[in-house]
Amino acid sequence: MSDPTSADEHHMREALAAGAKGLGTTSPNPPVGAVVVRDGEVIGHGWHERAGEAHAERRALADVVARHGAGAARGATLYVTLEPCSTHGRTPPCTDAILEAGLSRVVVSATDPNPAHAGAGLDLLRAAGVEVSTGVLEKEGRDLIRFFARHITTGRPWVIAKTAATLDGRTTLPEGMGQWISNEASREDVQSWRRQCDAILVGGETFRRDNPALTLRGQWAEGRPQPWRVVLSASGDLPATHRLFTDEHRDRTIVHTGLTFAESLDRLGALGVCAVMLESGGRLLAQALEEGLVDEVILYFAPLLGGGKSRLFPLDGLVARIEDPEYLAIGDNLRVRGRIAKP
Repeated sequence: MSDPTSADEHHMREALAAGAKGLGTTSPNPPVGAVVVRDGEVIGHGWHERAGEAHAERRALADVVARHGAGAARGATLYVTLEPCSTHGRTPPCTDAILEAGLSRVVVSATDPNPAHAGAGLDLLRAAGVEVSTGVLEKEGRDLIRFFARHITTGRPWVIAKTAATLDGRTTLPEGMGQWISNEASREDVQSWRRQCDAILVGGETFRRDNPALTLRGQWAEGRPQPWRVVLSASGDLPATHRLFTDEHRDRTIVHTGLTFAESLDRLGALGVCAVMLESGGRLLAQALEEGLVDEVILYFAPLLGGGKSRLFPLDGLVARIEDPEYLAIGDNLRVRGRIAKP
């Protein structure tokens, strides 16, 4: 479409920022943001907050009415990060609300990834005389809905692998140096990523060694249930006194015994899980990478050389390339994040 400084891209960034507020609370629906613009000014905005409640378009239009009165959206432009729905699910179709409001133009970032619905809402709007533009910041729009898109097209969740390591790739410390490689600020950052995911998965070895809690804390736990805490164990021989079996969230713990990682993902997908954070040790991580089952990595590197016996990748010869990596200093830690390149 137009150049990166265009008004369309500017307003779509506002819609994307609004949609990101729903990450972690809308599953199994996608996070979506919308803004309504008239004469270059935003007159309403909204985002989808949780499944079963109003979609972003309806919230944005309701915001227009609340701020400017009935009929204020007539002739305005709607910027929305995902193609408006045209079918009646738990809520009425957003295309109806758009036509009722009298909007003259709709600008969309990503089209619906569901093959059964893709393009249907856009065709309906065009047939009714609404001007429709698509593909504005499409890459960013697709990134916002990547969890939903994976689940709706394959039945499996998106997999984010997260770990902390020393600069030379050790994932444990020598005895007496404590449990944490990453700093406190990095561990707080992990909470923001956990909040986006429906489940956190570890292997039996990590579970036995670390006795992890795998919970959301404080502000990160507000407005959504705790993620499922999944232990993937070959034997099922797990300490019954560990926290995942005894704390206040024990009903959110699932044990998958004797399954492959792929089979575990299938079961979680059937449960409605759209995104999984893999927080396991090197062996399970390496296996998942080798099988092409990791979509995204978040690595926290501490300013340490050497450490315990555990390595980030215990398998020699394994190579995984990170696409478009992002680098962020978090105190004295370095966070590296990016998607795993697929063959």
